[in-house]
Amino acid sequence: MKLVECVPNFSEGRDPEKLDTIVGAMTAVEGVRLLDKEMDADHNRAVVTIIGEPEAVLEGAFRGIEKASELVDLTGHEGEHPRMGATDVCPFVPVKGVTMDDCVELAQRLGERVGGELEIPVFLYEAAATRPTRENLAKVRKGQFEGLRDEIGTNPAKDPDYGPKKIHPTAGATAIGARPFLVAYNINLDSADVAIAKKIANSIRHARGGFRYVKAMGFEIKDRGIVQVSINMVNYKGSPLFRVFETVKREAQRYGVNVVGSEIVGLVPAEALVACADFYLQLEDFKSEQVLENLLAEDEEE
Repeated sequence: MKLVECVPNFSEGRDPEKLDTIVGAMTAVEGVRLLDKEMDADHNRAVVTIIGEPEAVLEGAFRGIEKASELVDLTGHEGEHPRMGATDVCPFVPVKGVTMDDCVELAQRLGERVGGELEIPVFLYEAAATRPTRENLAKVRKGQFEGLRDEIGTNPAKDPDYGPKKIHPTAGATAIGARPFLVAYNINLDSADVAIAKKIANSIRHARGGFRYVKAMGFEIKDRGIVQVSINMVNYKGSPLFRVFETVKREAQRYGVNVVGSEIVGLVPAEALVACADFYLQLEDFKSEQVLENLLAEDEEE
């Protein structure tokens, strides 16, 4: 069996009915299985994870992007998280019997179809990027919907890989790519000062001299009156969760601020959590490989 995961992020975090309609369009494809869906009102964003055979997931992803383009209007969209499209990003992740090159091909095929049939400009990113400057999603999305609306068609550097050289009036643009497993990890602080969260984010993000495989930003969580360090762990083995958590906690203490909790958005590989257990419990002769083998064996039995 060949399995590929797809994790589209939609710019809708406040209307469950809209998200259910989008997810329904994807799971209506035979062979597509929903693993997880999460919404965040402050970020005004939803993260959906589907899995299945490559062709089924490819079709499911297209239908989700198509439905989102009908339901999400970027001209009235507000939220903490950067965004440039109704479907902001749509990465493919190899799971079983599928290579990264296979996922790059899926990204290309989906991008061509979205650009041609839906007339939404598509940028390929990460492993599917057609130029080095587009490997990093932050660079692709720079300017967000409003900025890209002015630049696409006038700045050659912003020419999409597929689709028209103009922004879709309501659905914006979409980044489609291929990447390894990513852990979306947020750490909440007992402060309302977003400047503190941004300083801490800068201290751990790779672009500012922090951890090699970490991207981070500081946000307000207005409904709770706190701030958040929002993190993308692009390689949880190279930069483990526990190491990043401990650093954020120490940095927060410098400003007289405490960590009040953390959260994982979407799914997380079991190996990442097993590593945290090993670190905090300081278990002697802990055989993490055996634990993972047992977990995988139980999953296959199910």
